[in-house]
Amino acid sequence: MGHVAKEKIKLLNRIKRLRGQIEAIERAVTNDQECADVLQQATACRGALDGFIAEVIEDHIREHMMDPKAGRDDPRAAAAEELVDIVHQYLKK
Repeated sequence: MGHVAKEKIKLLNRIKRLRGQIEAIERAVTNDQECADVLQQATACRGALDGFIAEVIEDHIREHMMDPKAGRDDPRAAAAEELVDIVHQYLKK
């Protein structure tokens, strides 16, 4: 996962936000908050995790599936970009 190092700060920031959201869920449960509040926090956490996963997948596709020497007309590059778009649509809703 050497390519992850290139995006390390961005990924670590996402992880810190995830940690904060998990801690907010824990506080909500500890403080007997309403179910709707807990569910809202959990949903936000799931969205943040999906965003993290999408970033790692995108970096993986760009690093391992795309030829940096290929031009924009390369069919593999176009397919890889399409896959990145699909991942973002699926995971970042």
